[in-house]
Amino acid sequence: MLSQAARRFARATAHAFTASVPTTDPRARPVSAAAVRAAGATGRWRSVRQRGPGAPVLVIAALMVLIVAMLGVERVTGISVLPDQLSAGLRPPPKKFPVLPASPPTDIAIGRIDLRAPVHRVGIAPDGSIAVPDVGRSGEAGWYDQGPTPGQYGPAVIVGHVDTTTGPAVFHELKNLDDGDRVEVTRADRSVAVFEVTSVQRYGKERLPVDEVFGDFSRPNLRLITCGGRWVGGQTGYADNLVVYASLVEARRA
Repeated sequence: MLSQAARRFARATAHAFTASVPTTDPRARPVSAAAVRAAGATGRWRSVRQRGPGAPVLVIAALMVLIVAMLGVERVTGISVLPDQLSAGLRPPPKKFPVLPASPPTDIAIGRIDLRAPVHRVGIAPDGSIAVPDVGRSGEAGWYDQGPTPGQYGPAVIVGHVDTTTGPAVFHELKNLDDGDRVEVTRADRSVAVFEVTSVQRYGKERLPVDEVFGDFSRPNLRLITCGGRWVGGQTGYADNLVVYASLVEARRA
């Protein structure tokens, strides 16, 4: 039941990822996407294009925040506090994994592609799209600060440029990742969240599957998003979005 409610919430609060990301350099847009407004463990998701979410969205948002909090209690205490019929599809799978408290990311490292870069916050651009790093910071990645921090329940989203007019940018080599590769995200609390890549997918910007990308709150997840496919120019830039899916498998001190 609640897995369907979560999907409805994602659809209600995350419109199709089709709006252009404003930039002065058309090749510098990594994500042509409207803001991610699916439920987050922090309870800080908000609507941008409307003056305020409707009552059903608010109710589902509050319910999701409550459920995520109760899942955390179950994880820590080992005591079941949610009725089975309400938590179907939301409890973590049997494989053990850590769950971390909120702490913003500061750096990202991917040994497989020789990537190490700072991470700073990005939010929502004036047109409702995900803000991205300025062209002058194309060597940095941006954590979408309206969602979970890496290591919390749900999908933490980090975006980055694939290239600019001057050459490759921070996420240029994401296309070369394979299942099982490790992504290490250092956080402000000096912990390192280690994620394992589970899939690398490319989607046309008109067909990004919002539920798949932003609807999994069964465990701590990571989504790395950049541009891909062929260059078509204009307001579209690259034809596709490249999405790296990864799940938290380990946590350690920096």
